Amino acid sequence: MRVLLALGGNAMTNAEGRARPEDQIAAADVAMDAVAGLLERDVEVVITHGNGPQVGNLLVKNELAAAVVPPVPLDWCGAQTQATLGFVLMNSLEAALARRGIERRTATVVTRALVASNDEGFTRPTKPIGRFLPAAEAAVLVEHGETWEDRGEKGWRRVVASPEPLRIVDAPAVQALVEAGFVVVANGGGGIPVVQELDGTLHGVEAVIDKDLGAALLAQTVDADVLVIGTDVPHAVLRFGTPEAEPLGTVTVSELRGHAAEGHFASGSMGPKVDAACRFVERGGARAVITDLAHITQAVTGDGGTVVVPD
Repeated sequence: MRVLLALGGNAMTNAEGRARPEDQIAAADVAMDAVAGLLERDVEVVITHGNGPQVGNLLVKNELAAAVVPPVPLDWCGAQTQATLGFVLMNSLEAALARRGIERRTATVVTRALVASNDEGFTRPTKPIGRFLPAAEAAVLVEHGETWEDRGEKGWRRVVASPEPLRIVDAPAVQALVEAGFVVVANGGGGIPVVQELDGTLHGVEAVIDKDLGAALLAQTVDADVLVIGTDVPHAVLRFGTPEAEPLGTVTVSELRGHAAEGHFASGSMGPKVDAACRFVERGGARAVITDLAHITQAVTGDGGTVVVPD
């Protein structure tokens, strides 16, 4: 069995959401111990991850230093965090494997995802990122070509495009490493968004790809049997936060799409995970599971989390 494990960006922080280096290393140790447990059971694992908190930290550094050095472009932020988190995850996984006496090689691929240059998100950026700033500080960043919006009393906030990922550019490298027996970390943060020019060349763009949609695409690309979306709750929940809250167990794609259409899943949190799980199964995946790290093993065996199956 081949599993694509998608770790949420908050899975790389501590319980309070702090993302200091030591917090991220400790969180990686927990996640990779679960992965080592799967590998011990002869399950093939490919790993992807979110990077929201880490990119957020880089954006703060951009803001604080904008009057001294040019801000790092958003695609560079994605590349840097992919490499850094891959490095941390590999170290943690190799340590967990060593404790079990398992020899497996690991690799991280800094991965690009192709998006359409005419995606509507580029004409109407709507994805808010980073923190709120006073107008004067935001103006400095606008001078560097960024788009900021006045959000009233809270201040100004940067907005960027969130285009649909069409293809994982570096899929051949990922697939070659997987087939060679490596445990691969790839496509972090949904991939570095790139567009293709008429002459075939690629260049990065100021955008953020939804990490869950990127995970579904990667799972399909590497022929995964199961997509496991790791989050901070054990199940997707109907009527979340109400006395009538109902955790979902096994559910068909059509049933889950119906619940989504009824507005049960917030667009900024569970909604993209539900969409990604449905997409993977609709495109031929055996099943997708949404759950927390504590239930990863049960998720792979089909006994834990919200399990999405074909109709």
